[in-house]
Amino acid sequence: MRIATWNVNSITARLPRLLAWLESSGTDVLCLQEAKVAEAQFPVEPLRELGYEAAVHATGRWNGVAVLSRVGLEDVVKGLPGDPGYDGSEEPRAVSATCGPVRVWSVYVPNGREVEHPHYAYKLQWLEALKAAVAGDAAGSRPFAVLGDYNIAPTDDDVYDRAAFEGSTHVTPAERAALASLREAGLTDIVPRPLKYDHPYTYWDYRQLCFPKNRGMRIDLVYGNEPFAKAVTDSYVDREERKGKGASDHAPVVVDLDV
Repeated sequence: MRIATWNVNSITARLPRLLAWLESSGTDVLCLQEAKVAEAQFPVEPLRELGYEAAVHATGRWNGVAVLSRVGLEDVVKGLPGDPGYDGSEEPRAVSATCGPVRVWSVYVPNGREVEHPHYAYKLQWLEALKAAVAGDAAGSRPFAVLGDYNIAPTDDDVYDRAAFEGSTHVTPAERAALASLREAGLTDIVPRPLKYDHPYTYWDYRQLCFPKNRGMRIDLVYGNEPFAKAVTDSYVDREERKGKGASDHAPVVVDLDV
């Protein structure tokens, strides 16, 4: 079984590439982030023609998550139970579903913006709510994983230059402590192998030639419980999909399972 996560940075802008990638990669389940469309505008039909069902949680221009599956789609939960909300409303940042023998969450963790910004406090609160929401599945006997854009680099090795991020979000001790707390719920960081260079970065800014210079970050993560981790046979960053005109600034992270 092949499961992947990908921040597509607008499914409308990326649809031709997404459809081609699904066909060529043989992915069974894709956790997708930053759809940037309302549910009514989500491209259900083109995906159905490829054999994929879609569980979508999206409200408009920003955010938006989905689970695409060609192996079944059941017990869908939209939104994060206990979501703290931001500026008086909940944002569409989490959706979960059972796909065949595996249950997954697709998550788009808040960016945090700046350390002193209210969005940063919201980010930490949201991660606490995520841990509470997934604790039961994480401790269960069924393969389970939380996949998505976490907007946090777990270690200094997960950024191209730690000094370049000094004082910024994504690398602060509080954010990394929140990730460590999430792992304590019974989840393991499934670290992918890079297809090029030494580090499996998943995101490269569009600016300043970051991708050609490999100035990246590993912020798209797969956190699996013990049954999920034991079933992993391979994992890699599909760096090729970051290349070329019209690419997302994130690359897909692919995990192969023997289930």
